[in-house]
Amino acid sequence: MALKETFYISHGSPALAIDETIPAWKFLTSWKQVFPHRPSSILVISGHWDTSVPTVNVVNRNETIHDFGGFPRSMYKLKYPAPGAPKLAKRVKELIESSGLSRVNEDKKRGLDHGTWVPLMLMYPEADIPVCQLSVSSSRDGTYHYNLGKALAPLKEEGVLIIGSGSATHNMRAMAPRESPPPPWALAFDSWLKESLVEGRYDEINHYEEKAPYAKVAHPWPDHFFPLHVAMGAAGENSKAKVIHESWDGGAFSYASFGFTSASSS
Repeated sequence: MALKETFYISHGSPALAIDETIPAWKFLTSWKQVFPHRPSSILVISGHWDTSVPTVNVVNRNETIHDFGGFPRSMYKLKYPAPGAPKLAKRVKELIESSGLSRVNEDKKRGLDHGTWVPLMLMYPEADIPVCQLSVSSSRDGTYHYNLGKALAPLKEEGVLIIGSGSATHNMRAMAPRESPPPPWALAFDSWLKESLVEGRYDEINHYEEKAPYAKVAHPWPDHFFPLHVAMGAAGENSKAKVIHESWDGGAFSYASFGFTSASSS
């Protein structure tokens, strides 16, 4: 079954996996109301895997990587044993390399980092859909990642669900108590992001460092933002973006999430 949509999910804190009081928990556990189709496999571009060259994990069974510290002991016992997707990984490599954008490396040991398994544990708790990860390259720019997404667009026709997983705002130094209101810079960046996407100003998103207010404050490092560019590119230039969730936690952390619908479906 061909799919028409790609998504960018703000995954926020790893505690989202167990903390029902985080506002985005209800959104992700109700995912099948947002996207009722069952994909053949899932490709996640995670902000927690940053490499100089695009890399895919080519494994038969995904291990659960607990790449965080300082959380309750129960967090480290969580498992998301989704099947690997080695055929999808090879297809991703083929599409990117045939586009002339970059060579692609294979990692035959890596499992799923928490940018992937935490949201998927809520979205697809059965863990029965094959999952492949693709890294970001923070030494590149937004346009590069957008073009990476464009190369991956044919996957939608093959029933692959493409998800970018990051955070609409991601400044760890700005973390505040749970109920703290968002600071002005975070609100300004978040508003700009939503308006730019909904109005189809994708080129501004690709050049967000120059176009967005407080870009370097909202994203001191771009690893959690570039998954958005890949999801956006995979949907196509004339795709329609919509806000599928918005909430805040920890003061400055926006959980804004977006869906992109291919123009051919309208």
